[in-house]
Amino acid sequence: MSSLPFELAAATVMGREHARAGRNNQDALWARASEHGLAAVVADGCGSGAQSELGAQLGARRVVEGALSLLGQQVPVDSPGFLQRLGADVLCFLQALSGELGQRAIGEALLFTLVGAVVTPEHTLVFSAGDGLWALNGSVHRLGPFPGNAPPYLAYGLLKPGAVSLQAQALRRTEEVDSLLLGTDGVCDLEGLAAARVPERDEPVGPLSQFWSDDRFFSNPDALRRRLALLNREAVRADFSAQRLVRVPGLLSDDTTLVVLRRRQGRA
Repeated sequence: MSSLPFELAAATVMGREHARAGRNNQDALWARASEHGLAAVVADGCGSGAQSELGAQLGARRVVEGALSLLGQQVPVDSPGFLQRLGADVLCFLQALSGELGQRAIGEALLFTLVGAVVTPEHTLVFSAGDGLWALNGSVHRLGPFPGNAPPYLAYGLLKPGAVSLQAQALRRTEEVDSLLLGTDGVCDLEGLAAARVPERDEPVGPLSQFWSDDRFFSNPDALRRRLALLNREAVRADFSAQRLVRVPGLLSDDTTLVVLRRRQGRA
């Protein structure tokens, strides 16, 4: 496995509106390390797709496995061909799926956005296709929104070759990376909730920086999921002035998924 000096935390939670509508969590995440490096991805299935969680889950895994395969072939992440070959590999995979499931599967199941990263001992590459959010060393960058709330899905390349490609967002020397967060567009909403109150507690939600600065998210593998679940848990509070109980909804309307990398203390 990789000896990179990073620890990882990852979690996903279903959005309030998806739960209310009886829909599945359409987000997905996948991360894995090998002796050559580490790859991580978050993906968000198209909201109008009947089974877009399928494409998000399969796509996230394929991106990670494809990236690690390229690293194993000694393709450097700082070369122009890395993302080209990775995107072509994922599209080939999606093409095979649509061949088995039928052309309708593209719109129903294979449309998803993604935000990913590949980390090697030398370089760290952040890339995307569609909307979402990433934060490197505390600097937060939003992707989108796009006109008509229609992000460029990678699978559009099945309908029109070259229509969408993986886009490099940042390339840094890994020795310069202290923290990295990858998030679906639900994390964009979470960023704007810093001053809001947690439904069951009299405390603020807090900034995104908590997710790479708070040790508990890395010492307890379930702590990040618990935090997201707490933010989205419906609560009931007493309104003493009106002498009634007030229902407080969960804060996250959309599915929310993030992967966080943080440099281990004392590791260069």
